[in-house]
Order: sequence, then structure tokens, then C-alpha cells
Amino acid sequence: MNGPRLTHIGSAGEAHMVDVGDKAETVRVAVAEGFVRMQAETLALILEGNAKKGDVIGTARLAGIMAAKQTSNLIPLCHPLMLTNVSVDIVPDNALPGLRIEAMAKLKGRTGVEMEALTAVSIACLTIYDMAKAADREMEIGGIRLVSKSGGRSGDYRRDGDLG
Repeated sequence: MNGPRLTHIGSAGEAHMVDVGDKAETVRVAVAEGFVRMQAETLALILEGNAKKGDVIGTARLAGIMAAKQTSNLIPLCHPLMLTNVSVDIVPDNALPGLRIEAMAKLKGRTGVEMEALTAVSIACLTIYDMAKAADREMEIGGIRLVSKSGGRSGDYRRDGDLG
């Protein structure tokens, strides 16, 4: 088969963990993003700190960081990684209206951290939904995607375009 191939699928179609033992250790960084769209009143409630369950943004940030550290327990075939840094930034966007989430994962190792950044964003979004659902069950989670990655044999990647 020429061209792109799935790295976790063997020649007979079976799933397997990729052997990264022979790869060079490099600094690897990945950034992912997403959003939670909600009613303007729900956003105001969160920003005023009046959500029934408490500090929505702080809790979602912590949940995202914790999730990145647990990615290999959540996603089959992901390598357990010794992350050196994870950050989760959550900012209000009145134009949505809602919250935009960006996560960064970093390490020095033999495999990338894209899944850790994507997991951090996903869980932060789900935590926002969980903590605010009493006020707004019609919130929408969307736009979860890789923004950039650096390091490793495949080189650097940077997405062009706006978040939906």
C-alpha cells in the first residue's frame, strides 16, 4: 500500500500498539482547541461565579489537566507518557456565546502528545457542560481539533483557519 497508512493497524487488519523504542527522544508539543456554546445568560452566570456547582472555569481547567495525564488509560493503544507540562486556557467569547478552550501538552520523549492535548480539551468541555447543565441543557460542544504539533519524525504541523 502506497501513501498514508494507519500506524495502529497491522497487515492483517489487527490493532496493535506502535513500537516507539527505536525513535529518538525529542521535545514534543501539541496544542488543541474546542468550545462550548451556550446561552448568553449561562455564560454570564459562569463568569459571575454563580453556577450552582461552583467555579466552572477553574474546575474545568483542573479536569483537563488531570485528563491529559490519564490519556493512556482512556484511549486504547496510547502510550503512557511522562508529560513535562500541560496547560488548559479557558476564555469567554461573547460572540459564540460561550467558552473557548485551548490545551497544550509537552514532553521530551519518543511519541507525540496530540492525544493528550485533545483529551484535555474534550474533558474540559465535558466538565463545563456538567457543571452548567442545570442552567442550560442545550449547550453545544464543538470544534475539538488539533491546532499544532511539533517534534518527532513527522515534523511540525500547524492548522490554518478559524474555530467554528
